[in-house]
Amino acid sequence: MIRIVNLCRFGLLAVVAAQATGMPGDASMTNTLGMTLVRIEAGEFAMGSDDGDFDEQPVRRVRITQPFFMAATEVTNKQYEQFDPDHKQSRGKHGVSTGDDDAVVYVSWHDAIAFCQWLSGKEGATYRLPTEAEWEYACRAGTKTAYHTGDELPETYDRAQKTAWEHVAIDLPVAASPPNTWGLYDMHGHVEEWCLDWYGPYLAENQDDPVGRSSGDGRVTRSGSHHTEKQYLRSANRMSLLPEDRNWLVGFRVVMAAEPATEPAAADFPLWAQDVSQQRCNWSDGPDSEVPYFAEPRSFVQIRAGENGPLYNGHNHQPAITACPNGDLLAIWYSTIRETGRELTVAAARLRKGHDQWDMPSVFWNAADRNEHGSALWWDGRDTLYHFNGLGSDGTWGKLALVMRTSLDNGVTWQTRIIDPEHRTGRNQVIAGPIRTREGYLLFACDVVGASDDPYKYGKGYGSTIKISTDQGATWTDHSIDAPTPKFEAGLTGHWIAGLHAGVVQLHDGSLMAIGRSNPIENYLPRSISTDMGRTWSYSGSPFPVIDGPGQRLVLVRLQEGPLLMISFTHQAKLQPDFAGMELTMADGQVRRVFGMFAALSFDEGQTWPIWRLISDGKRRELYGHAWTGKFVMDETHAEPRGYLAATQTPDGVVQLISSGIHYQFNLAWLRQGKGSD
Repeated sequence: MIRIVNLCRFGLLAVVAAQATGMPGDASMTNTLGMTLVRIEAGEFAMGSDDGDFDEQPVRRVRITQPFFMAATEVTNKQYEQFDPDHKQSRGKHGVSTGDDDAVVYVSWHDAIAFCQWLSGKEGATYRLPTEAEWEYACRAGTKTAYHTGDELPETYDRAQKTAWEHVAIDLPVAASPPNTWGLYDMHGHVEEWCLDWYGPYLAENQDDPVGRSSGDGRVTRSGSHHTEKQYLRSANRMSLLPEDRNWLVGFRVVMAAEPATEPAAADFPLWAQDVSQQRCNWSDGPDSEVPYFAEPRSFVQIRAGENGPLYNGHNHQPAITACPNGDLLAIWYSTIRETGRELTVAAARLRKGHDQWDMPSVFWNAADRNEHGSALWWDGRDTLYHFNGLGSDGTWGKLALVMRTSLDNGVTWQTRIIDPEHRTGRNQVIAGPIRTREGYLLFACDVVGASDDPYKYGKGYGSTIKISTDQGATWTDHSIDAPTPKFEAGLTGHWIAGLHAGVVQLHDGSLMAIGRSNPIENYLPRSISTDMGRTWSYSGSPFPVIDGPGQRLVLVRLQEGPLLMISFTHQAKLQPDFAGMELTMADGQVRRVFGMFAALSFDEGQTWPIWRLISDGKRRELYGHAWTGKFVMDETHAEPRGYLAATQTPDGVVQLISSGIHYQFNLAWLRQGKGSD
C-alpha cells in the first residue's frame, strides 16, 4: 500500500498528470517501508564533464524521457534489514554505519537488485536501481557545476574526505546535510551508490534514456563516499566495482519506475582481445636449445607520451606475463599517475605468435577509481589462463580483496570470482609467479605488511605469504592470517615469508623455498623454507645481495630443464655506495665489476649457485625501463639497474623475462655461459 504525501518544503510541482504516466502525480510519496521518494520530472541535461576524468567524456546531451520517483535518501540499515535480517551482523564492521538510520553498506550489486525485487513485491510497484544517467540527472538538479552546491562542496557534507591507509570509525546517518533543490539528500559523498549499468566508455552521440554497455568488468557506482577525496564526489564522477563486492564504502538508493526499455550499447573490446587466434601452438619452431640465444630487448609498454587515461604514460609498473595456448605472450601491469592513486588501472599488451612487436596496450581489467595493486598471470599448460589481482576499495593498496579470473579462449574472455572478499589491510597485493606443486596444488604469493597511515612506512613489519588451493582454485587458504609478525632472523621460524615480493618454488623433497626483498639476514636476501606447505617458514640467509627500495622485484623459478633460476639486482650505487655492483667472472675468464640485473643458476635445489651472469649480451644500447627505472645504458658491464621482474618459460625453452618496461628473451644455453661470482 502506497501513501501519497506532499512535501512542500521541496518546492516541487507535479506537472505531469498521473493518468499520462501511470505514476502518482504528487511531488513526493512515502511507501510502507517508511521510504520517502521524490518525483523527478523528465528533462534533458549535459551528461559528463570536460573538466573531469577521461571517462566523463565526451559530454553529450541526454534526455530522460519519463518521470520517475527516486528515494530521497540512501537505503538505511533499518530498511534493508527488513529484507535481510542477517545484515545486522555487518553493522559497525570496521566502525562504519552502526545506527538504524545510517546508510546501509556491505551490500553487493546483487544484494541491491534482490532488495529491489523484494520491495517491488511488497509494494506492488516496480522498484529498481537508477540508471547512471538518471542518477547524474537527479544529482545535478538542473545545475552545471561540479557539485549541486556549486563549484565547491561545503564542509557540512564532509565525511572524512581523504584517502588513508587506515580509515576512522564513522557514523552515516542519512539526511544529515542539506538536500539538493529537488529534495535528494547525500548525493555527494556519504556512501557510493550502485547503479543499474555496466561500466564502460560513453558513446559520443546524444542519447535518450541510456543504460550503459551490454557487459563489462564492473557495475557503475556514483556519488563517492566517506574516506574519499572530494574530487571523486562531483556530479559527473564515475566509479565502478565488481557486482559481487561488499565493502564499507558502498550502499544504494532506489527508484520507482518501469524497467528501462533502451537497448544497451555493445561491449567495448580492447586490442588485446581482438582477432586472437584459437589455433593450438606448435612450439617446435623455437630456437635450438643447444645454442645460446639472447634476443634484442624490446619495450612492451608503448603508451603514447602525454596519455592521461584510461592508460597513463607517467608510471607503468609491477608486471606479470604468461604464454597462451596459441603461442601468444600476454603481459599485464598497472598504469597510473601515483601508486596510491584511484586512477590506477591494469593494462595489457599481446605479443602475437610470429610477430616481433608487441601490440599497443589497452585496459585489461579495472574497477574505476579504485587501486588494483598487484597482478599475476599463469597458464596451466593445458587450456586455462589464470589472472589473480588485488581489488582495492579506495585509493591505496592498503585494503585489498582478492580476485581470480580464468580464460579458456587464450585470454579473450574471462570469468571473474572474488576469492577473498575481505578488503584486508596490508594484504592481498599479488606477486607474479604462480606455480602448481607436484601434489597438484595451486599457489601464488602476496605481500603482507603491517598497518600504517603512510604506505611507504610499513608499520609492524613486512614480508610475503602464499595463497594456496588444494582443489584447483575452488577454495583458497592463507595460513598467515591473524598470525603475529615474525622476527626475521637466521634459525627462527614464523608464519610469514621473510621479505616482500617473494619468489616461490617447490623443491624436489616437496618443501617450498622462497626468497624475498628486504629483511636482510647476515647482509643478504632472506631465504624461507616451509616443510608444511606454507603453514610455517624457517629463515636463513641466501647468497644474493640485498635489494631494498622502490622499483625492484626479483624472480625465482624452476626451469623446465630442472635448474632453479634466480634473477635479481646487484647493489645499487645510490643505496649502497660502498658496495655498488658485483664481481663476476666473465665468459672470457676475466673478473669484472658489473652493475644491474643478473641471473644465477642452481643445480642442487638452491644449496649452491655456481653460474652467474649479467642480463646483457654486451652490446651497447640505450633503453627506457619506465616506472622507477627510467633511462639506462646496457653494455658489457651494465644491465637494467632496477625493475619489477616477472618471468615465464615457454614450451620452446625460451625464458620470457619482463621488467617494468622491457621484454628480454634467452635460453638455458645462454645462461650457462656464465662463470660465477667472487
